[in-house]
This record gives sequence, structure tokens and C-alpha cells, in this order.
Amino acid sequence: GSLYENVSPPGLHFHIGSQITDLSSFKELCTRVNEIQEWFVARQHCPRIINVGGGLGIDYQDPDLNPIPDFEGYFKVFKDGLNIMEGQEVHFELGRAIVGQCGSLVTKVLYIKEGVKTNFAIVDGGMTELIRPALYQAYHKIENISSVASEEKYDVVGPICESSDSFGKAVSLPGTSRGDLVVIRSAGAYGEVMASRYNLRPLPPSVFSDKV
Repeated sequence: GSLYENVSPPGLHFHIGSQITDLSSFKELCTRVNEIQEWFVARQHCPRIINVGGGLGIDYQDPDLNPIPDFEGYFKVFKDGLNIMEGQEVHFELGRAIVGQCGSLVTKVLYIKEGVKTNFAIVDGGMTELIRPALYQAYHKIENISSVASEEKYDVVGPICESSDSFGKAVSLPGTSRGDLVVIRSAGAYGEVMASRYNLRPLPPSVFSDKV
């Protein structure tokens, strides 16, 4: 049936947030979805689609320890908690959870600058290639894959003429030199798609490999 004259909403779409790793938040979502759906059903309208959005987070702190989110637990929450009616579809938006750990930004060290309080590792990638640290102060694990020297602390920054062009402060890395490859992990989501040509920089190339 139609809820209002000339209006027949096909479904309900929810979005409770992003980068959520506590599944109890999704249990609360199920409760709210059921309540809202009951309101519609009481008015002779059964939504055909329930879209619970995305939000399932990934482990930015240690991507190797937890490369795959708890999909099984995530889907079980909705299987057990949602009151699904006959013929209804449930839609999920799991972009970050699926691809976030599949990409890394590989940069090369241009210079090591010795400062009074800290040393700077200036790399050839910056906020134009991965803007999350500058825009959101988001954490990404940073690794030097070229060095096995004793660890030192660096501010890892890009070459853009912006004071916010930084990937991380006081990052512990093996002794780092010009030409080393420094990798910013977990860049498979909100990385390439948010890249820009600011300062006339070219867009970064994408390299695909089936080897880890």
C-alpha cells in the first residue's frame, strides 16, 4: 500500500557512522530499525528494502594482525537482530571494510631534514595522494621497507607547501635515508578516490599485484 498519496518509499536507509569496530553499535541499530519499521507497517506500508549502510571499521593500528574485519560476527548481528519480513531485501555498504587493507601508498624519501626537536623524513607523496591524515588527523601505520637499522623517530611529511601535509609525527622507523621506500598502510579506501592535482601534481599511478 501507499503511505501517502503519490508517495511510496521503496525502503529505509540508515547510516550510524563510520569506522565502527564495536559490534554492539550495530545491535542498537537493529533495535532502532525494527522500531521504525513497525511504525511504517502500522500504517500499511512494508518497506521493500532495508539498507543498514556501512560503518564496519578496519584495524589501522595493526593491519597485519587484523587484515580482515569480523564479517561473520557483523552479519550475525543483523541475522539475529533484524525483523525481516517476507520478500524484503537487506542491503549493506561495506566499501572500507572490503578494500581498505588492500592498498598502500608507496613513497620514496626525498630528504632527511634534521631539526632542533625532531627529524623530518620528507617523502614524494603527500596530502594530494592520501589526504586522510591531513584532513581528519587520521592514523595510518607507516613503515620503511628499505632499512633494518636501529629505530629513530621522524615526522613523516609530504612535499606540498602546506603545514598540514603530514602523515605522522614522531613515527618510529628504522634509520631512514634518502631513497628509502616508506609505505603508508591501509590506503585502499578513501585514498586514490580522494586524490587531487593540487599544485599541478600528477595523479598517483595504481599498481596491482597478487603477491603480498
